[in-house]
Amino acid sequence: MGTESLLIDGGHRLSGRVPIEGAKNAALPACVASLLTDERIILHRIPQLRDVSTILFTLTDLGKRVVRRGTSVIMSGDRPLSQEANAYSVRQMRASFLVLGPLIARLGRAVVPLPGGCAIGERAVDLHLSALQKMGASVEVRGQVARVEAERLRGARIDLAFPSVGATEQILMAATLANGETQIANAAVEPEVMDLVALLRKMGAEIEHAGRRFRVTGTDRLRGAEHSVISDRMEAGTYLLAGAMAGGEVAIDGVNPEHLAPFLGVLEEAGINVRAEAGSLFVSGDGECRGVRVETGPHPAFPTDLHPPLAALLTLADGTSSVKETVFERRHTYADGLRTMGAQIAIHGSDVTISGVRGLRGHSLVAPDIRSGAALVLAAVAARGESEVAGLETIDRGYAALEAKLRGLGARIERRTR
Repeated sequence: MGTESLLIDGGHRLSGRVPIEGAKNAALPACVASLLTDERIILHRIPQLRDVSTILFTLTDLGKRVVRRGTSVIMSGDRPLSQEANAYSVRQMRASFLVLGPLIARLGRAVVPLPGGCAIGERAVDLHLSALQKMGASVEVRGQVARVEAERLRGARIDLAFPSVGATEQILMAATLANGETQIANAAVEPEVMDLVALLRKMGAEIEHAGRRFRVTGTDRLRGAEHSVISDRMEAGTYLLAGAMAGGEVAIDGVNPEHLAPFLGVLEEAGINVRAEAGSLFVSGDGECRGVRVETGPHPAFPTDLHPPLAALLTLADGTSSVKETVFERRHTYADGLRTMGAQIAIHGSDVTISGVRGLRGHSLVAPDIRSGAALVLAAVAARGESEVAGLETIDRGYAALEAKLRGLGARIERRTR
């Protein structure tokens, strides 16, 4: 199989409409939640992404029957679940580690390799494992594999040192079948977490929520359910930035503006015109904006996944911008690629300083991870001249039909296989 890259002739204005997919970061835990019951789980708006294919393979290997019909997925349990997760798939993608909690809750034992994914930070699983220990599980990590056992998990009070999305989702799912009440303090409350809560409630879970606290009362069994995942705010933000960088008017269809409030606030501060109308967001302008100061953080702060695409925009802003990254220590992997295009970027620890330039020039680039790959594509679309962006297997993990959607807006972009 050959390698794929994007050939981009930049500098053309964009206009048109982009339909937004279901959220990858909501779809993955929703699929994993199917492990909590043998009854049928039907999910809609599941995007066609490599990461989704990976999680569905993981579930099939564990014993779930998985049927995919377009953007819908039907999962049921017609054979016993396995206690051991597939090492290859878990090491491909961090979200696969979420199978640990449901397997312990259902089977009393699980063997799950430590996860992999984008190389943007340590993202240790200590919060996951220590929470399960507090719920009565014995945990052994040997040779990059976690072995966890518990005759039945019991409710506990868990105070998270950091509002981790993955740890919160792991604990929520495990707690639904635990004996007694589990309280989670300092929990993540991202829209994708709340979407998982909505699905779990449909399955019969008893979950209360207030601020950064969840209270889960365990039950003996959960039932089947049907659920449509929320729209992908990261995809929506990426295409809004594409429109802002290239000029013209771009409409983003099917997104909840409330999920993007921190991001939209930064665009407004940068002088970019975004308006909401009947379930769509419209960005218009001449490609000009001013520098801003941004700090990423857990929701409702500015989302870390939109840090790299925003950085691409800020390379063309009037003045100096700063982005302080508080979630992932290696989030700025986009910097070298943007520098080769003429961007002025300085990095000091977790702080990124970007001095705006008048224009970027096309170059040969390699996507280092999902979001930095998207940043390089945006820069190439806005740049003068031709660019080639390799590493599409990385970008395809998080963006469905990226080049087709950009081409529909007027970008001159093609996928090439060598």
